[in-house]
Amino acid sequence: MPAVEETQITTYLSKYKYVGATKKDVMDVITTYRSLTYDLQTFIFNDGNSKKLFTLQGTIPVVYKNNTYYIPICIWLMDTHPQNAPMCFVRPTPTMQIKVSMYVDHNGKVYLPYLHDWQPNSSDLLSLIQVMIVTFGDHPPVYSKPKEQISSPYPPNSFMPQSGGPSGSNSALPYPTAGGNFPPYPTGSGFGPYPPGGGGFPGPAAGPYPPYMNFPQPGGGSGGYPPAGGYNPSSNASSTGTITEEHIKASLISAVEDKLRRRIQEKVNQYQAEIETLNRTKQELVEGSAKIDAIISRLEREHVDLQKNISVLKDKEQELEKSLEALENAEAIDPDEAVTTTAPLYRQLLNAYADEAATEDAIYYLGEGLRGGVIDLETFLKHVRQLSRKQFILRATMQKCRQKAGLAG
Repeated sequence: MPAVEETQITTYLSKYKYVGATKKDVMDVITTYRSLTYDLQTFIFNDGNSKKLFTLQGTIPVVYKNNTYYIPICIWLMDTHPQNAPMCFVRPTPTMQIKVSMYVDHNGKVYLPYLHDWQPNSSDLLSLIQVMIVTFGDHPPVYSKPKEQISSPYPPNSFMPQSGGPSGSNSALPYPTAGGNFPPYPTGSGFGPYPPGGGGFPGPAAGPYPPYMNFPQPGGGSGGYPPAGGYNPSSNASSTGTITEEHIKASLISAVEDKLRRRIQEKVNQYQAEIETLNRTKQELVEGSAKIDAIISRLEREHVDLQKNISVLKDKEQELEKSLEALENAEAIDPDEAVTTTAPLYRQLLNAYADEAATEDAIYYLGEGLRGGVIDLETFLKHVRQLSRKQFILRATMQKCRQKAGLAG
């Protein structure tokens, strides 16, 4: 890819959130499909808001019944790409008409499972286009308008196939591109700027699509009127070859009936596709409603639990305040009277433990006095012998008390 083109893409994506990932995605597409061009255009959403978005537009090759067609498309990238799926549209030329299906609505917007299940870390534009090629190969999104509805934009000697083509059949399919002498894709983009107005759908622009871009008619017919199978006055004329007024009237009635039948079938198909779209939307809304109800129920349960916890905390706070108030108003406590025992044996154990701890402290401070020179060695040894004898007796007493009380040794 030329450096100038890469710089231009970077400039167009300057306001996008993920410039690096979006740029790589776009470069992979325009390198693979040179029939697609890029631009920065204004997109008008359904609510009337508009935004400058990066767009890929042009044609993609689709194989239908062993013939290659070039389907005009337009892909709009959201400014959060690839976190959000792009918006895809079919952009028919004036000689084409949208064929409504479960994948394309009457506005040309494309609906694909790949778009619905778009994954930011694994989905990309190149795979999206390949899915569109495969899907449009099974369900063509456009077909050629009948000749009565349009004035031929091409001269009679153009490459547009006519009824009774090379094979002598009544097919309106284009000549296969393999081995042909026409370019593999249109030389121009074929798309104009996005027209004003709401709806979120960029309207078709009359672009320079090649003359061989003809599409199959709905129902498999050639698109001419009256169609094959309609009333043929020449077959019902008298043996003299005279076509009476009744023959002409019957022919016109047959042609009108067949045309109305085609129109009705088109409307039925269109409305069925719209109903399927509405059913999908309804299903998504029902699922969303169930999720919202579950969230509301969970929040209500959490609210009830929170109220209970608040009530418990308030009760505990009141108890704590009462205890603090009682302690503040209480009289001074005598430590000796505060510690009481339930039996004489426990009292003897408690007194022995207190005396033993005091004796231990006395021995310690005697040692400190000896080191400090306060007392001499003879005095130190005398008092230590007395205190050690007393400490031994106290420890023996505590051991016997524990045995009598059944306490651990």
